[in-house]
Amino acid sequence: MEYKPIDPRRKEELKALLENEILRFLPHAEELSNWLFRHPEISGREEHSAKKIAALLEREGFRVTHPIGGVTTAFRAVAGNETHRRKLAIMAEYDALPDLGHACGHNVSAAISVLAGLALRPLQDALDLDVHVIGTPAEERGGGKVTLVENGVFDGYDMAMMVHLYDSNLLSPLCLALMGYTYTFEGKAAHSAAAPWEGKNALNAVQLMFHGVDMMRQHVQPDVRIHGIIREGGQISNIVPEKAVCEFCVRAKEQHYAEEVQRLVDDCAKGAALATQTLFEKTVTYPAYADLKKNEPGLAVLAEIYGELGLELNGDPDKIFASTDAGNVSYVCPTFHPSLQIAPMGTALHTLDFAAYAGGEAGRKALPVGARIIGLQALNLFSDDRLLDDVARHFSD
Repeated sequence: MEYKPIDPRRKEELKALLENEILRFLPHAEELSNWLFRHPEISGREEHSAKKIAALLEREGFRVTHPIGGVTTAFRAVAGNETHRRKLAIMAEYDALPDLGHACGHNVSAAISVLAGLALRPLQDALDLDVHVIGTPAEERGGGKVTLVENGVFDGYDMAMMVHLYDSNLLSPLCLALMGYTYTFEGKAAHSAAAPWEGKNALNAVQLMFHGVDMMRQHVQPDVRIHGIIREGGQISNIVPEKAVCEFCVRAKEQHYAEEVQRLVDDCAKGAALATQTLFEKTVTYPAYADLKKNEPGLAVLAEIYGELGLELNGDPDKIFASTDAGNVSYVCPTFHPSLQIAPMGTALHTLDFAAYAGGEAGRKALPVGARIIGLQALNLFSDDRLLDDVARHFSD
């Protein structure tokens, strides 16, 4: 097969067109980011945010389907008639955090994705590319992308991409696989003074489970993170707790090892129930988030873009970022999830300090830069079949 990348002069013309479109739509992106920041909606309740984003895309000529994939606040916005050979999914996250608002910067990230989608629309014919913006809610809790993946929303795409905000620039932050479960222990109530021997203490079971998990930590690999909370532990001190509820999350670099550790956590629950003569029920708290699968040929192209834009890769690629349901997408199609610095190094995500940067001048300045990252990655890959085939082969390996 003969590969014919776009002529360099034509590619420069497309790059100039992309830049013009980014600047043309930048005021819309700024307004959207500001609106989302002022109207934060938590995971699964992003009705107004989804409608706001979808309305902007629809107003600019995208065809919007809402909802999609069994997720009520998800949408797909399509530019053009879907007649091209290739397909790009630009993911937009827009959920906020309880009490903290957009302390993960999703207001900026969503606006970047929208801006990139708008800017790439005039390049579709030249790149033989269908451009889709996929609204992906409930990233913080609920795994919106997990459900969308399970329902086939990301099937058939040649690439998916978004830009996340952070305290440093990274091509592919280290995102751990994640799974979370709730454990409800049932015992037997009794008067704590008159007849405690007639009771079975569900809170003791939860305490024992925590002790078991704490003792088990030294025997798992260093990348593992296990964190838990007690949601319920009894109603009043003079009654033996009949019911107690705890929640645990397990994270690891690779999903198969996270599953192995999760089985150990389950064993701690079983042992605690046996020791206290209680029963327990395990239910899903978080759908399983996969680790983020890297695509080295695509990351090499992305590294050149960061250099071209003067963005220093100043982050630690071995530092744990957190977890993302974009990891699930990365097992369906080549997926890129770079980070863009908007805060001083050491400013933690999910804090009011980070929210201040997301809602301020730093967040505003990130909008055109983030859109350039997505736009140039699409331009560079979809203008060269050889590069794109390398990306596809690496994904399939």
